[in-house]
Amino acid sequence: MATASRHVMNDAFSAYNPSYDPLVEKTPGHGQQYAPTYWVGTAGEPPEDDGPVVADMDADVVIIGSGFTGLACAIYLAREHGIKATVLEANRSSWGCSTRNGGQAQCAAGRLKRSQWIQRWGEEVAVKLHHEICDAMETFKGLIADIDCEPQPGGHLYIAHKPGVLPTLEKETEICNRVFGYKVRMLDEGTLKEEFVDDQEAAGAMHEPEGIGIHAGKLAFGYLRLARKLGVRVHTASPVESWETRGGAHYLQTPGGVVKAKSVGVATGGYTSQGLHKKLKNRLMPILSNSMVTRPLTTSEIDACNFRTHQVLTDTRVLRHYYRLLPDNRVQIGSRSAVTGRDAPQQKYEGLLRTDLARKFPSLEGIDIDYSWWGWVDVSHDMMPRIHQPDPGQTIFYALGYGGNGVMYSAQAGRRMAERIAGRPPHTELPIFGSELPFPNVLSPAIESELFAPFRRFGQRFLYRWYHFKDEML
Repeated sequence: MATASRHVMNDAFSAYNPSYDPLVEKTPGHGQQYAPTYWVGTAGEPPEDDGPVVADMDADVVIIGSGFTGLACAIYLAREHGIKATVLEANRSSWGCSTRNGGQAQCAAGRLKRSQWIQRWGEEVAVKLHHEICDAMETFKGLIADIDCEPQPGGHLYIAHKPGVLPTLEKETEICNRVFGYKVRMLDEGTLKEEFVDDQEAAGAMHEPEGIGIHAGKLAFGYLRLARKLGVRVHTASPVESWETRGGAHYLQTPGGVVKAKSVGVATGGYTSQGLHKKLKNRLMPILSNSMVTRPLTTSEIDACNFRTHQVLTDTRVLRHYYRLLPDNRVQIGSRSAVTGRDAPQQKYEGLLRTDLARKFPSLEGIDIDYSWWGWVDVSHDMMPRIHQPDPGQTIFYALGYGGNGVMYSAQAGRRMAERIAGRPPHTELPIFGSELPFPNVLSPAIESELFAPFRRFGQRFLYRWYHFKDEML
């Protein structure tokens, strides 16, 4: 009966909403199809799930969100703590961030560089955070070892998009080596273009030894298969419409019934609704990122770009570009785009990416684009993630706020949230575990207040103009 329900549901998924906006809409949807991403289009048939919730049920642990974080949390709950979680997903499995990202697993979490960690928390805490991030990379490598996600190892090239940013990269390189023992190195313009890639904008680069490109769709589907093999139930088309806590239990209302849970972990990323829970309202800034993938390049086109690496690439713009040569010889590139969901479908944002691609690789100007999409990124107001229990008196936990660097760290975040749900104490010496996601803030030192929340997008528009001027004019 469950299988029959599942197949009926797969035939009946509703149309994808390209204008969805987490600051406007009550839920991410109900049973929507995937966004038209390269990852979904080339990952094969999605694995079976457990279909929608169709009646009231009880669960020890509920995870809200079936992306990288939610499924990793469920996997580690089962593997390391003997807890078989129930996962609730509003639409199709891994419908949000996990099938719309750039597929770049970098040795990072959040938007701050290692030098900024030192500025904010001092060297001692920064070094501990570095060890956590390196451990996270090992967690990620271990988790994907048996998943066919087309890994492209080799490291990460942080590419200077103009000569003026080279001193900043050189300083970061020195700090990484001296303070953290992290063996990064500078590449001059000639070495970069001759031995790695002829990005016409590049003035040099910082090379990190850690970095892996993956196929995001195949990884998401691999996580789902592994989770269900471990006894995890994954209920798609089951958005949480309301949430009440009474007598220490959580009552999660879905269209098909109420799920009663002893503990709840939230892993909804950039698709976190404002009304999901009061502890999450206004604590994330959802940011849109556009991405596109070309047709496969010919041998002559690859030679013209001098693509000699499949490593993940990022440039130094504040409004950064992430790009790389995929295993099937397509080029993927992404960057920030519209401010609101209503504006996201405008063709001009794909046009901007086309211009960006041609600026880096003139030989690819006018190349056919086979896939183009956008998705929401969960950015915290202080640019760092949190894996936290916001109220010690309630069994509610969340892992959120990666700022676009969640492909790798989501595995560790899921593992850390599983530890918290299972009753293990947090690593309180690290700020990403010991404090809540902050409210919006202004000025320096920051003044934090929920009262700033209604003005976030006004501020975002202003900052985008400033960042563009800084990136391109200064």
